[in-house]
Amino acid sequence: MPTTAAKTSRNSVKSRAMRTLKSLPQQASWDDVMYQLYVRQKIEAGLGDLNAGRTHSHESLRKEFSLKA
Repeated sequence: MPTTAAKTSRNSVKSRAMRTLKSLPQQASWDDVMYQLYVRQKIEAGLGDLNAGRTHSHESLRKEFSLKA
């Protein structure tokens, strides 16, 4: 059985998904729905990484990809 925290998280995700769906026009396609949910998921994952301190500086990325300043 899921923990209370897992239930809260799932409900929160469901609520956010419902808000995303309600913001789409009535004639939205399945592709529109899937794209909006995918984008929302990626944005939230990125914000989670940012809040957890999982970031890279521009300098470290330039060095990793051998780019000049």
